[in-house]
Amino acid sequence: MIKNSVLFINSNHKPVLEKLQRLYTVYNYRDAVDREALIVEAAPNVRAIFTNESSWVPSLLDALPNLELIVLTSNGYERIDLAKAKQRGIRITNTPDQTTGDVADLAMALMLATARRVTWAERYVRSGDWNTKGRAPLTHRFHGKKLGIVGLGSIGKAVAKRAGGFDMDISYNGPNRKNDVPYCHYASLMTMAHNVDFLAITCVGGPKTAGIVNANVLRALGPDGIVVNVARGSCIVQSDLIAVLREGSLGGAGIDVYENEPADPVPFEGLDNIVLTPHYGSGTPDTRIEMNEVGLQNLQAFFEGKSLVTPIPELLD
Repeated sequence: MIKNSVLFINSNHKPVLEKLQRLYTVYNYRDAVDREALIVEAAPNVRAIFTNESSWVPSLLDALPNLELIVLTSNGYERIDLAKAKQRGIRITNTPDQTTGDVADLAMALMLATARRVTWAERYVRSGDWNTKGRAPLTHRFHGKKLGIVGLGSIGKAVAKRAGGFDMDISYNGPNRKNDVPYCHYASLMTMAHNVDFLAITCVGGPKTAGIVNANVLRALGPDGIVVNVARGSCIVQSDLIAVLREGSLGGAGIDVYENEPADPVPFEGLDNIVLTPHYGSGTPDTRIEMNEVGLQNLQAFFEGKSLVTPIPELLD
């Protein structure tokens, strides 16, 4: 029996490659020594790609003439040229719900760690400064404070649910008011920033949200305000963030996503009021297994001629 062919670029959990190899003929782009030769060999046969969004290679859209499906084991898909994919009739699937809980957990962890200066405090103890310099300075209260959420999608709602357990006063900014939530809606991000203590960025990436959190918004939060970003690095102007932190116009920041990744640490040197994590909001085995299982389900449905499990809405007719 001839197996269907799949191009494997990368994924968020290594065991998925073994599963793919049992089910399909796999062209392993990720581990190939000569990738150009591999693509030449794969081009006549490959109808589907299995990858995560951060590993996407834009040139593959043109290099694979028989491509019909891109399976993403990730939530975002803004790096893919959707217009070209639609023109070619290429369908795309993602994992829209599997990352929600872990990313929301990390948003809360970043807010708490930044407010209570947890990473700084650990360094203070480990370095011996507690012994030599004495009691640490006071930090920011978290519970009962005002939280503004930028983008109340599934992750934003999960953050709001968790924040409710800390008795926070929750509001959100987005283009449309949502009738299924009790939170205050702000049409203006600037106005919301003026009225909250914490700002959590959980919106989608892409051109519509690029740079929406700039120096003016960050200064509106104020010298005691804290911003966290678990969305996309493009949503916040990174140079503005660093500038306002250095000038003391913003109290602190917790950042998991960056303008360029892996992030250059140099611009953040000397900033004790920022907590940095390496874009691992969905970085638990539980979530990675779930994401790859959904990817495998989409791949199986495609080759069996069935409806895709999680097609991205932009390409639905």
